[in-house]
Amino acid sequence: MTEAQVVTVEKQGRHRYFGISNPEVARVMESLSSIAPPVKIKSLKHASENEALWVARTCYDHLAGRLGVQVMDSFIQKGILFEDEGRLHVTEKGEAFFADFQIDVKQIRQQRRSFSHKCLDWSERRHHLAGALGNALLDRLLALNWIERRPAIRAVRITAEGVRGFKEVFSIDVS
Repeated sequence: MTEAQVVTVEKQGRHRYFGISNPEVARVMESLSSIAPPVKIKSLKHASENEALWVARTCYDHLAGRLGVQVMDSFIQKGILFEDEGRLHVTEKGEAFFADFQIDVKQIRQQRRSFSHKCLDWSERRHHLAGALGNALLDRLLALNWIERRPAIRAVRITAEGVRGFKEVFSIDVS
């Protein structure tokens, strides 16, 4: 199917993510999914947790969900990060941004792990920021009390400070 250019494959570490590259096949599959039975939500708690995971969550040690994708989009649009041949790079403007945001990029680059890379978000089907830089961003957002961890699930809650901060710093309306 990859040779017929119906399916695309994106490699991310030991994982492979498959997508539909042909819009006609995607439309057929979407129409078939409309007749499939919906996933049964068994309780209000289950529904609430499911929604919370889509809005904002951790993915390993970095921010994901709709919020994580919006932050990544903001970084690209504002010229803080740029992508070249599938790799993410911090611009000069980005170096200044992260310094102002109290994230030490120089120290993060010295860690024995990937500095920054894209991670495909399962709920949004778009990328969010991963690697040591993604982890440092998550830690900083927690320290600023813009987000807080929810007990027992990977979802994070956006606080009132976060609503203001994401709008002011990232031009993201999360309200």
